[in-house]
Amino acid sequence: MNNIILESTLVCPVCGHSKTEQMPTDACQWFYECESCHNLLKPKSGDCCVFCSYGSVPCPPVQNQDKHSGCCE
Repeated sequence: MNNIILESTLVCPVCGHSKTEQMPTDACQWFYECESCHNLLKPKSGDCCVFCSYGSVPCPPVQNQDKHSGCCE
């Protein structure tokens, strides 16, 4: 995993609030509660996690172009 970015800024599609979070490297994060409006974010259809759907950077396995290694197994 070379040059993998471990932080991503999530943007809530409801209120627009953004927050930079540390991404897990060993699991998908399927849910994230916006700290501003408390909307529960879930991945969009076809995405493996909230970072791939709402983040500025996709999750580490997707960055590594191996969408199933350590993610969504």
